[in-house]
Amino acid sequence: MTTDKKLADLRKSYEKGSLLEHELDLEPLQQFDAWFQEALKHEQYEANAMTVATVDENGRPSCRPVLVKSYDERGLVWYTNYLSRKSKALESNPYASLQFHWQALERVVRIEGRVSKVSEQESDEYFASRPLSHRIGAWASPQSQVISGREEIVANAAKYGLEFGLKPPRPPHWGGFRLEPDYWEFWQGRTSRLHDRIVYQLDGDGRWLKQRLAP
Repeated sequence: MTTDKKLADLRKSYEKGSLLEHELDLEPLQQFDAWFQEALKHEQYEANAMTVATVDENGRPSCRPVLVKSYDERGLVWYTNYLSRKSKALESNPYASLQFHWQALERVVRIEGRVSKVSEQESDEYFASRPLSHRIGAWASPQSQVISGREEIVANAAKYGLEFGLKPPRPPHWGGFRLEPDYWEFWQGRTSRLHDRIVYQLDGDGRWLKQRLAP
C-alpha cells in the first residue's frame, strides 16, 4: 500500500502567533485560563472539548473526546459514566493525559496528572444543572457496553423519562473526575515547523519549573 500523493502533500504554514518565555505567566493555570478565554472567542465549535487518554491494567492506551466543565487550582473536571471504559481504566491506573487543540489559534495544550473522583456534592450540583434530556440520557445509556441497536437506548430514554418525569436523580454510576496537573505543555504553531513548546513541571519544592522543548 502506497501513500496517496495528495494526502502526503497536505500541509499548512502556522503563522498566527508566537510563544516566548517572558510572555508567559509564572503559573500554568493562569496561562491556561488566558488561552482558554481566547479560545472561547475564536473557536467556531466547542472550545472546551478535550481529548482524554488513559491506560488500562494491561498497559493498553485509549483516548476519547470529552468536555471540560470546570477548572481551578485543584485541577480540571469532566463528567462521565463511572462504568465506562475510561472510568474502569482510571480505577486501575489513576493517571491520564488531556489535550486541547484550538485550530483557529494554532494552539495545543497538553496536561498530565493524577485523576480522582469529585465529591458527590459536586456531581449532584452539576447533574442538576444539565438539560432534562441529558439527565435522562445518563440513565438511558449503559456507556461502553454492547447494545442491540439504537432502538435500545431510545427505549431506555422513554422508560426513564416516564419513571422520573422532570426530576431524574443523578445515577449512582455517574459523576465527575478531576485531573490534578503535574505537567503542562503549551504549543504554538510557527513557520517552517519550528513550533514553540513551553512546559511547566513541578520541582521537588512544589514550584513550577518552566522550560522550552525543541519542536
